[in-house]
This record gives sequence, C-alpha cells and structure tokens, in this order.
Amino acid sequence: MTLEPILSAPAAVQLHMMAAVMSIVLGPFAIYRRRRDRVHIMIGYAWIISMVLLAGSGLAIPAVVLPLLGPFGPIHVLSIAVLYWLWEGYRHIRAGRVTAHEASMRALFWNSLGIAGAFTFLPGRRLNTAFFADAPERGYAVIAVLLCLGLARMIRQNRLRDAA
Repeated sequence: MTLEPILSAPAAVQLHMMAAVMSIVLGPFAIYRRRRDRVHIMIGYAWIISMVLLAGSGLAIPAVVLPLLGPFGPIHVLSIAVLYWLWEGYRHIRAGRVTAHEASMRALFWNSLGIAGAFTFLPGRRLNTAFFADAPERGYAVIAVLLCLGLARMIRQNRLRDAA
C-alpha cells in the first residue's frame, strides 16, 4: 500500500478523501447511537458537514469515466443527490419526523458511502492504485465483497422489518 497517489492528487481530491474518511468514521456514531442527546446532535452536524464537503469536493473533480457535460459525468449526479438527501433528512428532523429522519440518514450513509465507496476500488482509480498497485484486479474482489455485504445487510433489514 502506498499513499503517494492520494498525496500527489489535486487539492479537491485530497479534500474529497479527507471528507470521505470523516464521513465513514462519524456516520455510524451519528446514525446508530442509542441516545439522541447533545452528543448525537454534535456528531450529526459534524457528519452533515463532512458529507457536504464530500459532495461539494466531488463536484470539483472532473469526470474520468464518461464525461458528458464538460468536466461533469454521471457520478456528479450523485453529489447533487447527496446534497438534496442531506437537506431532506435535516428538514425531517426540524419538522419532528424522527422516523423519516432516521431512515433517510441511514439510507444516505449506506447508499452514498457504501455503494459509491465500493466503486472507488475500480482499476485505474486512485484508491485502487494506493491499495493494489501491483495487482489492480484485486479491486474487483473488494467491490464484490462490499456489494455482497451491502446486499446481505439489505436482506437482513427487510427480514427484520417483515418480522416486526
């Protein structure tokens, strides 16, 4: 493993990586904390800020795959969607819709960070180069494992919901 592909990246990519790490670390504390107290609120705001930085910096990174409109490609739609979903989750809690807030923030965490994060391991991407410089095809195995874990989580959630 080498951090050189990340450390030599443009500032927008480095900010994107830092925001991604912050979002991945803070997310579980914010969305799975049992007590909904001041700590939850503070961590939640920090997570929202890290997600805004993640989505915003993502818009500043030119599309490598399928640039459709200048530097923008399909992946940039995800950045805009993340900003919208963050706003929706915030609106839910401000309106007192706690269940909708919880559901939207959990879905945002798993869908944006899980699915999009998995595809950062595609060969040719910086994270793949950082982790698998000698064997980039290993990225496909990481993607498969992460997607299988996500699918297993989704099936488990559906079974728990149906049993309730």
